[in-house]
Amino acid sequence: MLLLAGLGNPGPGHANQRHNIGFMAVDEIVRRHGFGPWRARFQGLMAEGSIAGEKVLALKPLTYMNNSGQSVGEARNFFKIAPQSVFVIHDELDLVPGKIKVKLGGGHGGHNGLRSIDAAIGKEYWRIRLGIGHPGDKDKVLAWVLNDFAKVEQQTWLVPLLDAVARNFDILLKGDDGHFMSKVSAAVFPPPPKKPKPEKPVAESESASPSDSQE
Repeated sequence: MLLLAGLGNPGPGHANQRHNIGFMAVDEIVRRHGFGPWRARFQGLMAEGSIAGEKVLALKPLTYMNNSGQSVGEARNFFKIAPQSVFVIHDELDLVPGKIKVKLGGGHGGHNGLRSIDAAIGKEYWRIRLGIGHPGDKDKVLAWVLNDFAKVEQQTWLVPLLDAVARNFDILLKGDDGHFMSKVSAAVFPPPPKKPKPEKPVAESESASPSDSQE
């Protein structure tokens, strides 16, 4: 049994904000893999399903971002799930928009949602970092993460990213995090088409007929 938590803030006013990309990703995974309905549990919303033969509990904490660990900790403790079987999807300022990084364990990097989860269950859980980019000024970070994604962001990389994460999530659950990241990255940033090789020039015929001699 695995626990998959997407991080965000509750309420319609936060639904389309950059800070809520974790909620968005989990919603798409639940939709694509046909999970059951969302139900109120563990200070959040939980839906149950299976991916690649594994039972997965999807969780969206409703505690607000800074207290995400309260919800994740309650669910993990109730089901006695090892931290290594907990997957957390969250926004990442230090990745360019659309980039993805996956890592088991590590630090919170200043992310208050991860800081709360670290305190509740320790650090040895999977972190799925979805890049939202940085505004370039630390004084603008709060406004940046609490603003909605622009339409151009949604069209160019957000929708393809969420689709690719959900479509390929079974690869990650099978333990191949490198392949998972490669598949997602290729979907969001497809390589440029290869240029066709130039055709080889056709050699001119050297079989000209000799002229008839005239006497």
